[in-house]
Amino acid sequence: MRAIQSRHKSYADKRRPLEFETGDHVFLWVTPITEVGRAIKLKKLSPKFLGLYEILRRIGPVAYELRKYVPNATHVLEVDDIQVREELTLDIRPLQVLDEQTKNLRGKNIRMIKVLWNEGTQEMTWELEST
Repeated sequence: MRAIQSRHKSYADKRRPLEFETGDHVFLWVTPITEVGRAIKLKKLSPKFLGLYEILRRIGPVAYELRKYVPNATHVLEVDDIQVREELTLDIRPLQVLDEQTKNLRGKNIRMIKVLWNEGTQEMTWELEST
């Protein structure tokens, strides 16, 4: 029993509390209830999130003052122009080789390199050196 409690405590300790700043935008997760106070069983297409709300100020450790978000043309993000070929593939080139290693698999040495594909998202993958 102690081992199980210890494991659950370690999982709970790893969770970080959600904290928001003034000006952040959030969705609210809701559980629909009846007038009696009983929760309604959610159907497949019933909404689980409401909103987009803007945080005006922090009231307490988990309490915030919210306002319904009103879209503004200045909040629209510009999307990079992506050229897609007819066979629906993109031409993406690696930016940088970050690391390399040799793996031994069934008696064969396989050279692997760690490639950085996108600096903005820090997208990295291990690829075969031959490709």
